[in-house]
Amino acid sequence: MFVVGITACPTGIAHTYMAQESLEAECRRRGYEYHIETQGSIGIENELSEEDIDRADMIILAVSIQIEEEERFEGKNVYYGNVDEAISYPERILDKALEHYGLK
Repeated sequence: MFVVGITACPTGIAHTYMAQESLEAECRRRGYEYHIETQGSIGIENELSEEDIDRADMIILAVSIQIEEEERFEGKNVYYGNVDEAISYPERILDKALEHYGLK
């Protein structure tokens, strides 16, 4: 399972990176491959490539703001989550995404 995603919060400081860390830890726990981009106060980091997006089994946008370059996901099946839930309950985000994609 290859999961890609973006995390972003209004201030782009702590919550963006905490959500990234939580999602990555849950993906590791499940044995999933992952690539999580952050859109924080210093801009886009760990940017997803077109290849990453094309080969993803699941795309999760755990965001609380409008993100940059969202057009990269046009025509893709995307699961939208909340950055706060991604921090506190990353397992819920992944379970909901699995349901969204019909994989659970």
